[in-house]
Amino acid sequence: MTIGTTILVIIPIFAALFVSFTDWVFIRGIDDMAFVGLENYQRLLNDQLFIQSVRNNVWLIAAVPLTMILALWLAIIINKYVYFKGFFKVVYFMPYISSTVAIAIVFQLLFHPSFGPINEFLISIGIENPPRWLADSSWALISVILITIWTSIGFNLIIYMAALQNIPLELYEAAEVDGANFLQKFKNITLPTLSPTTFFLLITGIIYSFKSFELIVVLTSGGPGYSTSVIVYYLYEQAFENLRSGYASAISMILLLILFIITGVQWIIQKKWVNY
Repeated sequence: MTIGTTILVIIPIFAALFVSFTDWVFIRGIDDMAFVGLENYQRLLNDQLFIQSVRNNVWLIAAVPLTMILALWLAIIINKYVYFKGFFKVVYFMPYISSTVAIAIVFQLLFHPSFGPINEFLISIGIENPPRWLADSSWALISVILITIWTSIGFNLIIYMAALQNIPLELYEAAEVDGANFLQKFKNITLPTLSPTTFFLLITGIIYSFKSFELIVVLTSGGPGYSTSVIVYYLYEQAFENLRSGYASAISMILLLILFIITGVQWIIQKKWVNY
């Protein structure tokens, strides 16, 4: 385990850190590598496309709590009021385990601005100028966020349902004896008991939002006008399309730093609201 982690994780991180201080096109070999110090990082601070990619990632992070709220709401309904729970688990979990490429292709058809079923439906109910979705820079990121929520909600649902079934029924029975209504039981029993699960889903969801690569590549290729570009996609573009290995490594280091900061902040503040 230690050897594998060292070879596959630690060494590549330090190698990327070293390369980030260079100006290098990897296909030219090691001899072409030139040390430039902090130049790549200074350039990133003024790179508007990189800043746009970071901003898009922030919007994807903002979708994580919304996904969790919808998943919790569905989990409570299915767990308490619906028969055939296993069937609904499978239905909601299928998008999460489906091929990202297949999902992207399907939604390209659904969101087609002229002939897509979604816009045809909107026109049929009286909306004369429906959004152009993926073809419009104002709506493209919103479309990606909607698809991300749809694909992620199943995983959150399964985890929340498992956690709900582990809450002792005696707690709810005691609350009913005391005259507590649904909202009081939800606030004082369900939410505190689910806080470790919520913390887990929050961390994994935020990390997953930084890995939205396959969907972006197939669905929009970062467009239109970089309106859906995220950090990982921009890194890929710089590394394998523009062949700027040093610059791409600097982006990867910034991404690693952002993830460390977000995770660290979450670990600090979780002491105030997570009940173990």
